[in-house]
Amino acid sequence: MTALIRTAAASEQGARNSNEDAVAVGRAGLGHYAVLADGAGGHQRGAEAAERAVACMVRLLEDAAADFSPDRLTQMVHQTQAELLRHQASAGLQGRMHCTLVALWLAPGSGHVLWTHVGDSRLYRFRHGHADMVTLDDSVVQQMVQAGLINPEQARHHPQKNQLTAALGMDGEITPHTVVRPVEVLPGDAFLLCSDGWWGDLTLDELATSLDQTLDPAHWLDTLRRRITALARPRQDNFSAVALWVGDPAELARPGSDDTQPGQQLAPLG
Repeated sequence: MTALIRTAAASEQGARNSNEDAVAVGRAGLGHYAVLADGAGGHQRGAEAAERAVACMVRLLEDAAADFSPDRLTQMVHQTQAELLRHQASAGLQGRMHCTLVALWLAPGSGHVLWTHVGDSRLYRFRHGHADMVTLDDSVVQQMVQAGLINPEQARHHPQKNQLTAALGMDGEITPHTVVRPVEVLPGDAFLLCSDGWWGDLTLDELATSLDQTLDPAHWLDTLRRRITALARPRQDNFSAVALWVGDPAELARPGSDDTQPGQQLAPLG
């Protein structure tokens, strides 16, 4: 399948003293990529961790254009983790550099896509007007949801919602959550990568509705950005997102068959 690919990115400081999010979107050979990282809250040098992680992933994605596979994408995340740990050791840093990571890799010809993540930065997929969160947060609250202790609505407002169980820069092994096989892309698919400051106040329904009302990725992100800004949260975190559209966005509202169920078969597996 050959389709027009359109992208946009946005990153806002919010009510914080600095922006610790980092984003990138570009070409990997004849394919495309999008990467987002969020410096983990409460840790020093979060901005540096996010910038280094994104820069490393971009370099590896652009170098690996001909090697499109889940194993290769997982390896990139491990290499990024190793680079952060080497920098901390060589610089004699007292505090750890932590960040989340989510990455999307679209194959040449746009027929298939891969994704991976560590932490609570998310990836959403939109198809035929339906929104799916295709990543699961590495967080204490997500574990509580999966254990049946709280429901997703309670999780949105839980006091521990920002407490991570995994992030790049942590000591020891990490487990990137990479899809186990390339996922088919259909004309009209849209993808949204975003940090917790972006998704925290937006429901799946709001994301899908806002997409129906926009004409291009930049307009979509601006619509969502203005919605978050209008809430005027006194402690608004940095909020960032990357949008990638495949083909005609009008396809999103047209009914059609789907060979996958994202909430089940597309659940990311390490």
